[in-house]
Amino acid sequence: MQDKKIFLCSICNINSGTCKEDCKFCSQSVRYKADIDRYKQKPIEDILGEAKTARDNGALGFCLVTADKGLNDKTLKFVCDTAKILSKEVPELRLIACNGTASLDQLLTLKEAGIKAYNHNLETSREFYPRICTTHSWDERYETCQNVKKAGLVLISGGIFGLGETQEDRISMLKSLKSLNPTSVPINFYMHNEALELNPSTISIEEAFELIKLTREMIPDAERIMVAGGRELMFGDRQSEIFDYGANSIVIGNYLTTSGRMMSKDLDMLKSLNLEVAKEVK
Repeated sequence: MQDKKIFLCSICNINSGTCKEDCKFCSQSVRYKADIDRYKQKPIEDILGEAKTARDNGALGFCLVTADKGLNDKTLKFVCDTAKILSKEVPELRLIACNGTASLDQLLTLKEAGIKAYNHNLETSREFYPRICTTHSWDERYETCQNVKKAGLVLISGGIFGLGETQEDRISMLKSLKSLNPTSVPINFYMHNEALELNPSTISIEEAFELIKLTREMIPDAERIMVAGGRELMFGDRQSEIFDYGANSIVIGNYLTTSGRMMSKDLDMLKSLNLEVAKEVK
């Protein structure tokens, strides 16, 4: 196995289940009435507690996620206020924002508040996107990623496998991602919720491993290939094998509306593989 340090990231859903878009893969859309927690703003003491837990378990990245199409003035202020507090209380963490479509001015405001990176996934290919979302365009997503680069923030952008797309769609998405030159590429595997219109993913575990490998091969300059949502469900007791296929980053803890496994289990897995947890990030 290749010797490499593993970058750990934790995500915090600071605003949940309030989105009016129709993305067919997302339980946070109000349209599908999924049985999830919904709230406008998570209390700062809860966010701070999650941040400290992430730090204490080796995470370097901490992502502040909001469930809307994009940033408005109220959400922007909330994220900035939160970032300023976290920067003071847990300076060890690199703060990431994931708040949907964003203008250059909004991203510069986030940067000034202490945000270091911005996560905005392309989700799938430009060709397939209208099949899974009709309330906004794929081009808007791509433009936001370009804005992230213009703002001088670290770009994190990836997608979801298992939405019903073809292999050609997957290759198209990866080519688009490569054109953006992201620092980190999160790979998600669709997690079905019975309230959603999409069918469950039919990707096999072997296909999933090959998709990690394909991502690494097609975007060789990315510093991190992260296996994020769906890791536990897709790989089960074979999660340790993802690092053989090019992954060098994982999300620890819970996801946006679903539970991950205990952080200690991921740390034990890395220890058993003699993989070192990254202590710093460029």
